[in-house]
Amino acid sequence: MEILWFLIALCMLTAVIGPFVLRRRSGIRQVAPGSPDAADPDTYGFVRQEELDIRLPGPDQDLLDVLEVVQRTQDWRAASQLLAGTPKEGEVRWQRVQAFAGAASVELQQQPGVGGAWLRAWRLDSPKDAGGAQVHAEFLVQQAWRSSTAGTDDFRIILEEARAVCGEAALLSPGDPVPYIVELAVGRGLGYSHEQFDQVWAKVIDRAPEHMGAHLAALHYWCEKWHGSREEADHFATTAAARAPQGSLLAALPLFAVYEHLPEVNLVQSFYRSEVVTKAMEGALFAVHSARPDDPMLAHVRHLLVLFLVRSERWAEAMNQLVHVDGHIGALPWTLSGDPAADYTVYRNLAVAGYEANGGSPATLPH
Repeated sequence: MEILWFLIALCMLTAVIGPFVLRRRSGIRQVAPGSPDAADPDTYGFVRQEELDIRLPGPDQDLLDVLEVVQRTQDWRAASQLLAGTPKEGEVRWQRVQAFAGAASVELQQQPGVGGAWLRAWRLDSPKDAGGAQVHAEFLVQQAWRSSTAGTDDFRIILEEARAVCGEAALLSPGDPVPYIVELAVGRGLGYSHEQFDQVWAKVIDRAPEHMGAHLAALHYWCEKWHGSREEADHFATTAAARAPQGSLLAALPLFAVYEHLPEVNLVQSFYRSEVVTKAMEGALFAVHSARPDDPMLAHVRHLLVLFLVRSERWAEAMNQLVHVDGHIGALPWTLSGDPAADYTVYRNLAVAGYEANGGSPATLPH
């Protein structure tokens, strides 16, 4: 037993000091943000930590303008108009539904019983509005995870309500994949059987077979920590990537599968240079280079690449991703942190330090 406790303590100690040893061996030195030796974000055109936007993965000025109006006036009509003018089959609609739902959920968390009143008014004043029903369903999903613990009665009650609203939303907007994408998260939380989940998934891909956001939502279900396994998640991701047409970001899906199964304690320094990780990273880089510059999911892939490229000490490639996404950080992996801006800034600083330690400078960084 003493040997077991010793090994556990050794693993924990290695996990804590490992990154610091690695940085020393790489010639990289982290300094406090206020230090005279700290890299100035302005030097690279980066946004300062306190100004980073944690709401969105990338810019969507129309959405931000409407959110500002809705939250200032508590009038839902601008949100309804924006969603009505957003194509139902694309990624943008799903992202905007998530953003409106998230804004209402955060408001309610900050002002219990009062916040998010505009969403309640939207549903009461216009119960047949498809956009309002979709936002309401996603709001309930986010509330379930924010206000209760998975598996509890409260959690299930909220998700059962979300499932009912998903059904309403689907009837209000035939052919729209969003209600079924929301239900993917409901199914994960309620523990749908594989057969039940596949039925919902079939409705999604019938309407939007290349929807990256939907694939990410489904991938969570197939992960080991929910209702699948490492092998099932990998199979789902690699199959989607293999079928992806030229220019599709689905080729990056295996990297998200790797991320979902990262070991909590990694004692192997070369893990991020292993064949599995490298192959997934190369697939994601290929997807980024092949995708349309205006693909709304491009920022999601770039953000995850930043984490993997930094951890594998591919500094120049990490910097190339940072110059495209800096400013908006509402994406994995940062959104899982209690302080997304701080976590993102640490990785950005490491990328800058590694880049400069290997001869890089603002002048050599392509934009």
